[in-house]
Amino acid sequence: MKHLRFFMLSLVLFLAACGGEIESNISGTVEEFEFTTQDNETFSSSDLEGQWWVADFIFTNCTTVCLPMTTNMSELQELLAEEGMDIQLVSFTVDPDYDSPEVLKEYAESYQADLSNWSFLTGYEFETIQELSVNSFRSEAEQLPDTDQVMHGVRFFLVNPDGEVIKHYYGIDMDEVETIVDDLKIVL
Repeated sequence: MKHLRFFMLSLVLFLAACGGEIESNISGTVEEFEFTTQDNETFSSSDLEGQWWVADFIFTNCTTVCLPMTTNMSELQELLAEEGMDIQLVSFTVDPDYDSPEVLKEYAESYQADLSNWSFLTGYEFETIQELSVNSFRSEAEQLPDTDQVMHGVRFFLVNPDGEVIKHYYGIDMDEVETIVDDLKIVL
C-alpha cells in the first residue's frame, strides 16, 4: 500500500509538471502599438491578441548580430511550419528612418520569409521603438553616435496570448531556436 501511494503521488507530480507550462525567465506586458508592415499595411498589437508570437529587434543595415538573428528567425519559421504550428513572428526595426516598408520587404525576401506569419514593422520614431523595446521586452536599444549602427539586444521573445512576454532566448544561437519550438510544443 505504501508503494502504491508513493507511485500515485509521483504520477500526480509528473502530470502536474507536464501541465503545459514552461519556466519563465522574463516578465512583462507588451504595450499597445500600431505600426506599418513591409507591405505598407497597418499592424497592431490587437492583431496578435489570443495568439502565441515571437518577437525580435533588428535593422537591415546591421553589420553584426542581425545577420545571424534573421537567419535564425527564418530557421525558426521553417521549424514551426514543419511542426504545423501557426505562430506569428514579428521583427521590429530599430532603424525606422532607413527601414521603410520597401526596404523591409526586400530584406524579408532575401531571407525567404513567409510573410503570411512573419511581419517586419516600421513607421515610428526611434524613441517609440526604444521605449517599446525597453519597457515591454526589457531590451536595450541605443543609437550609436557617428555611425549608422544601432546597439540593440540579441534576444527572441516569446509572448503569450495575453500579450505577456514570458521567456527570452538568445537569437544568435540556433540551439535556442530549437528550444523555442520545444517550449511551444509544451504550451500549445
